Order: sequence, then structure tokens, then C-alpha cells
Amino acid sequence: MAGHSQFKNIMHRKGAQDAKRAKMFTKIIREIIVAVKTGQPDPNFNPRLRGAMLAARVSNMPKDKIDNAIKKGTTPAGGDNFDEVRYEGYGIGGVAVIVEALTDNRNRTASEVRTAFTKHSGNMGEMGSVSFMFDRVGIIDYPATKATSDAMFEAAVEAGAEDVQSSPETHTVYTTIENFNEVRDALGKKFGDPESAKLSWRPKTTTQVDHEKAETLLKMIDALEEDDDVQNVITNVEFSEEVAARLAKS
Repeated sequence: MAGHSQFKNIMHRKGAQDAKRAKMFTKIIREIIVAVKTGQPDPNFNPRLRGAMLAARVSNMPKDKIDNAIKKGTTPAGGDNFDEVRYEGYGIGGVAVIVEALTDNRNRTASEVRTAFTKHSGNMGEMGSVSFMFDRVGIIDYPATKATSDAMFEAAVEAGAEDVQSSPETHTVYTTIENFNEVRDALGKKFGDPESAKLSWRPKTTTQVDHEKAETLLKMIDALEEDDDVQNVITNVEFSEEVAARLAKS
């Protein structure tokens, strides 16, 4: 078991999900505002907004919060002006880490991200210090209950996907950036809304760590995700079956 699906499933088991919901709403609202400001308020003509609204629905965000976020994005003086920033570095054990954020204060966010790295035996590097180890791709997640692995694979490939990885919990579909919207929409018509669909990073190679280092790494990721400015944390970590099993129980 390795890669995006494995890591996501382990993180899902850790922590109280209800306690994270409010922070998730804050992150999604920021994404909606930025999507509208950089595009337009109609999700039919704004793929980024469509993805943000999908995330909102999956997170059970009330409709009025979604509508208010869109209104903020359409008002020139409404809402905060958020900058998209990316931080890169290494976690414990040489694990490559990419942090994506939306912030209204670059100095504050950079300081908080650097603190999370340093406190958990990591090192924040320069832009480009680890991103060359990843491919920029579209990632679409469906729960395993939506379809058999064969059915998901066939539908995804027919829609133009590059790869599909299935686990007992999740189907993860990978696409090129160019085909992302087309594949997402085709799968949506066949299987309904996915759990998530976004442009992200897929590691070209992975790094394994032992259980002790894995625990420290997950604490660092938790600290980063606690920050309202941080939207996504991506790593190239791969857990052995033994380490994954121990993490799932902890």
C-alpha cells in the first residue's frame, strides 16, 4: 500500500474530524473567493470554482456560506485579497513536502510554516527545492463503494485519465492538467460527485520512513493543516505495510 490513497486514509483516521470541520470551511471559503476573483462567479464557466463548490458540498457546508463566499469574490472591495503561495522543504527522514497556501500576510504565513518544519525536525527550502520531484496532475477521489476497481478503471481510461489506483477504501484517478475537467465531468455523470477533485502533485519517487519518523512527520502535517492559511500539504512519503498498520491504530 503506497502513495496518495494510503496517506489520505491514514490521515483520515487520525484526529477528530468534527473538530477540523470549522477550519475546513475557512479554507474552502478562501478557495471560493480566490476562484471567483481570478475567474467568474458561474461555476459552469469556472472549473476552479466548480471544484471548490464540490469540496464545499462534500464537507456539508451550508449553502448560505457558499453563496456569501461567491458574493465576496464578486465585490471588488469585498473579502480579503489572498495571495497564492507555495512552500517547499524536507520533513524528517528526507521526505519531500510541498505546502500550498492562500494568505493575506505572506510574512506571517512563511514564519508559521517554517516553525512547523523546524519544530518537527524538518527544513524549509527555497521554491523549487523539491517540486522537481513531483508531477503536477489532476487527482479525483471516489469512495470504493461507488464502483468496482474494474468499472472505475474502465470509465476513467475511457474519459481520458492517465492512471487509477484502487484500495479497499478509495479509488484515486490521476489525469493530466489538460484533461482534468473533462475526466472529472465524465466520471461525475457516471458515478456522481467525487469525494474530492483538484489539481495537485504526484511524487515521481517515494521515500520510506520508520514508525517513529512517520509519527513525527504526521505531527508536522497536522501542525501545518491547523494553519488557516494552508490549503494543501503534499508529501512523497510511502509507508510500509507494518508502519501503515501501526499508524492506523495509533
